[in-house]
Amino acid sequence: MTVIVPVADAGAPTTEVRGACPHDCPDTCALVTTVRDGVALKVQGNPAHAQTGGVLCTKVSRYVQRVYHPERLLHPLRRVGPKGLGRFERVGWDEALADIAARLQTIAARSGPQAIVPYSYAGTMGLVQGESIAARFFNRLGASQLDRTICSMAGTEGLVHTLGAKVGMRVEHYAESKLILVWGSNSIASNLHFWRYAQMAKRDGAKLVCIDPRRTETAEKCHEHIALRPGTDAALALALMHELIANDALDADYIERHTLGWEALRERALQWPPERAARVCGVPVEQIRSLARDYGSMAPAAIRLNYGMQRVRGGGNAVRAVACLPALIGAWRHRAGGVLLSSSGQYPVNRAALQRPDLLAGAPPRILNMVTIGDDLLRQTSPEFGPKIEALLVYNSNPVAVAPQSARVAQGFARDDLFTVVLEQFQTDTADHADYVLPATTQLEHWDIHLSYGHSDVLLNRPAIAPLGEARPNTAIFRELARRMGFEPQAFEDSDEALCRMAFRQASGDAVDFAQLLDQGFATLPGSDAPFAQGGFPTPSGRCEFYSARLAAQGMDGLPDHLSNYETAGASPLAESYPLAFISPPARNFLNSTFVNVRSLRDIEVEPVLEIHPEDAAARGIVSGDVVRVFNARGVYHCKALVSQRARPGVVNGLGVWWRKLGLGGTNVNELTSQRLTDLGRGPVFYDCLVEVQAQRTEGA
Repeated sequence: MTVIVPVADAGAPTTEVRGACPHDCPDTCALVTTVRDGVALKVQGNPAHAQTGGVLCTKVSRYVQRVYHPERLLHPLRRVGPKGLGRFERVGWDEALADIAARLQTIAARSGPQAIVPYSYAGTMGLVQGESIAARFFNRLGASQLDRTICSMAGTEGLVHTLGAKVGMRVEHYAESKLILVWGSNSIASNLHFWRYAQMAKRDGAKLVCIDPRRTETAEKCHEHIALRPGTDAALALALMHELIANDALDADYIERHTLGWEALRERALQWPPERAARVCGVPVEQIRSLARDYGSMAPAAIRLNYGMQRVRGGGNAVRAVACLPALIGAWRHRAGGVLLSSSGQYPVNRAALQRPDLLAGAPPRILNMVTIGDDLLRQTSPEFGPKIEALLVYNSNPVAVAPQSARVAQGFARDDLFTVVLEQFQTDTADHADYVLPATTQLEHWDIHLSYGHSDVLLNRPAIAPLGEARPNTAIFRELARRMGFEPQAFEDSDEALCRMAFRQASGDAVDFAQLLDQGFATLPGSDAPFAQGGFPTPSGRCEFYSARLAAQGMDGLPDHLSNYETAGASPLAESYPLAFISPPARNFLNSTFVNVRSLRDIEVEPVLEIHPEDAAARGIVSGDVVRVFNARGVYHCKALVSQRARPGVVNGLGVWWRKLGLGGTNVNELTSQRLTDLGRGPVFYDCLVEVQAQRTEGA
């Protein structure tokens, strides 16, 4: 790839600037950027940060290629061709912002401000360039609010209703575990620094078990792989409970002192003997029994969950079931025992100060779920829905590529009467549909502050270089829009550095030492090594809640249970037409749809592929390299077949998330996924999907 890098004075001294990786990954690495004469030369992991240890993933180690990418957007653009074709002309900032502000004011006056919708997610995980000034802007405007659930909310709700918050083990203590269940996580690709601790434990004699429908790179490196069917994790967890009861492998004292609802959970678990779970999960009975024996006897035992397993109808219940397991065996007594899905609930973030919900005027605005944006963009005004969406402001996201049922999403974005503004670094699928594209800065060009969902440190990101071209931080763009909309300046005058200082400021003082952040780039939150050794869960009862009265009060089952997928392979009318389960795990060298346009990383991935088991391929006359037609009632996706043991029989793996315009036929994996929601948390069901596959050369051409 040709990278356009400004020429630095070779004789000028270099400086090192501390920062943080902005991407949606549990590791939240500390960065060191080497700069000469205002030019970033390289990005490395900060060796002084214990969690990063000087090591970055392949993606972020090439971050300079992203910053100086030849296709980087550096000037405001206005659409001059049909939506979706990506035809734009360069305009000045003043002209663009004046027109955007005027059109938003017209829509708000005509149809009400709730006809205007923000759409954003984790293009950056930063608290400042994410939802600070942007949130203030939309609160002051009175725009519709976005229910940001597209990644983790089913799992979040599962944890909240069991452990009380997004809390768990400290990641470094996995190095001392004797048994580690890597559940629903390809850690080598998406949690590299946890994997380092798991390898330490392995070298010290620990057993590693991977529970995942796909034989991932991580599964290959574990002692055992349990290749269950998608959406059956709760059934497996309940069967483990059954065996712990049957083999008297429980910590009765811990259960008595520190849990709630044990008798009811015991009754439910006894309904799930291994034989039943084996039929549901599609794994051998003895594999379940063996795992239960290990989990009940190899202390300390630890579970590392990740979010793939909760992207099905019963995802919230599945997380609840797994989160109950450590309390049954008293694993929380040990600092190297327990479970971790997310650590982000321990951070005392002052979101009210950053986002200013007090700016909302009148009744709270409607809330639209980002998962259903395809359908919502095509809805008309109604008493139930409210006003038709007339304007969309997109930042930190690429919904045309990443939102489910993307044919509907693209159809909605293509509406001629929809005014769309996209803040972006590149001409993504979503940017192609914009009326205005505004150039946004990268992580090397702005201030930000970060928490983590995989460790316990706060990280500060300083700008290492000046913004390229006319790029501006998200905060600067929304400040200027607020000024042009006539909003009171005092609500928008905080600088980015001031917002970083504000993020962890409490009434009692700063929860994080900002001077330490400025000095070394990171600060570790205080906390107990074994947070629940004596109970003290952040639930209403202070106990691990096997039974949730809060869920029961909402008319839901207070106990975790296995809920079958909406779309279940087997004997059903839908499965007769679409017999294969379809999951879409991320390609190793992409992060959602980020990095897809970095040539050196795309060259590693080569092209969009569908992994299919040899048995399923043979039954369809498919060989590796065939162009295949993957389809269901929602759409058709074309890609290359890869006949591989990474896929289990009956399940195909479409690696994503490629930009649609870089795929065969202008589609990607989300052509096939649905807009249905999970049991808890209103999240997406990306891995709850049935398809059929045909070789393009034989049928459907």
